[in-house]
Amino acid sequence: MDENNIEIAEDIKEESQEKREKLTIEAGKIANKIKNEIKIKPGDSINEICERIEKRIKDEGGDFAFPVNISINEIAAHDTASINDERIIRENDVVKIDIGVHKNGFIADGAFTLDFSGEYGKMMDANKEALENAVSKIRAGVNTSEIGNEIEKTAIKYGFKTIENLTGHGLERYSIHSSPSIPNRHSGRGIELKEGDIIAIEPFFTLGDKSGYVTEMDRTEIFSAYSFESTRNKDARKLMELIVKERKTLPFAERHYAKTASNRIALIELIRNGSLMAYPVLREKTKGIVTQFEHTVIVRNDSCEVVF
Repeated sequence: MDENNIEIAEDIKEESQEKREKLTIEAGKIANKIKNEIKIKPGDSINEICERIEKRIKDEGGDFAFPVNISINEIAAHDTASINDERIIRENDVVKIDIGVHKNGFIADGAFTLDFSGEYGKMMDANKEALENAVSKIRAGVNTSEIGNEIEKTAIKYGFKTIENLTGHGLERYSIHSSPSIPNRHSGRGIELKEGDIIAIEPFFTLGDKSGYVTEMDRTEIFSAYSFESTRNKDARKLMELIVKERKTLPFAERHYAKTASNRIALIELIRNGSLMAYPVLREKTKGIVTQFEHTVIVRNDSCEVVF
């Protein structure tokens, strides 16, 4: 290995479709087990929830594909516990829990929403219906535009909006977001799905009088290795080597690697020089409440198999 070059994707080898599906299904079983045993209530610590779920994933023989996302109210995605996070779930919060599990790089990704306010049951029901309607359309040969149309049609039927600039996505080995993109609205052009494609369908809903768009906040908790750039900071190089060894190209949280002052400085250097990709927290532009439900599916000839 060259002194100034870390191979981000080394040891990521292609596997057979049979093994790809087998490990994705195994990851889905772990994710489903943990989802079914999660107990979350107002007063719970966001940090404790994230740490507990991530630990359970490892206890079950998997690893987290990305930091557990806990996105509250108008926050749509990319939020997770920070270092020494003191936030708690509050009485009236609408909480999105997004969980990813991987087995040897093969990923199952799913999400659900908890409404502790009791005010957004109709939006949650419509959101869940949109997800199930979208899943019912999936088969080899279907165009992704048809899926987006089905999601948006369901939202409009009940007086809600989809988040237009968030989409579902393909899942590849050690890659959370790959082709094809699965729109959450009507789209004139798309991609035909193929048998064996593994995709995540994740409609996000908001209220009908809101913008239906997300924007980036100034806060970022989640990063991934991108392209190691030369640095004189030995701590930064050491940290990058550890991240690549443990995560390859999968996202991680600042709390996973920067608990000391020196590692925080190293992380800042890796962000500054372009070695890491940042995923800023995403918020609905007009601060509308957002709900989310998500399945990972394997595309079959005449339908699809839901794995999480």
